[in-house]
Amino acid sequence: MQTTIFKFILRHSKKEQVFLLLLTLISFPFLYLSLDLPKRIVNDAIGSSHADRGLFGLDLEAIIGRDLDQISYLIVLCAAFLFLVLINGIFKYSINVYKGVVGERMLRRLRYLLFEHVLRFPLPKFRKTSQGEIVSMIAAETEPLGGFVGDSIALPAFQGGTLLTILIFMFVQDWKLGLAAIALYPVQMWAIPKLQRRVNLLKKERTLKVSKLSER
Repeated sequence: MQTTIFKFILRHSKKEQVFLLLLTLISFPFLYLSLDLPKRIVNDAIGSSHADRGLFGLDLEAIIGRDLDQISYLIVLCAAFLFLVLINGIFKYSINVYKGVVGERMLRRLRYLLFEHVLRFPLPKFRKTSQGEIVSMIAAETEPLGGFVGDSIALPAFQGGTLLTILIFMFVQDWKLGLAAIALYPVQMWAIPKLQRRVNLLKKERTLKVSKLSER
């Protein structure tokens, strides 16, 4: 059995993790377009009646073969925006469902391995160790690992990529706005790891107390 949870994840679910990562990366261009399209709706379709009738670099009037008035252009852009919202929702749904499937499969494998190792214990070990503690370890204490396995690579990639996409969009629009958005990041990068270490210690303490309770 692997010595760390990340080695266990890469050993038994490398292909699934790569697929989740690729699916996450593919979703970012659609996210960027969904951020840019409302600006075009406000500036071009609503704010100006003489704007070029374009969408994602395409000349809509040339494609359709006739001129578009302001209302028709607004309807096209709104329909495109709703389509992008639907696409982004499908990506999120697919990623979350697949993460759940991968997590449950890996959790089942981990429980099988733990059960197999428990059966190898010498009999004197069972006289010193409570059965309730063993059952709690295999059943309850491994439950959070299922969600962690699914999120271990895909969630940081999705959240980090989403943040990076939004920041790129903000800097493209106005670099001052982008600087203002990241002004508090250094403080958060200093404070959040300290808080997370405290949370991890509390979780470890909770796990030990649950084991003692099961033993009693």
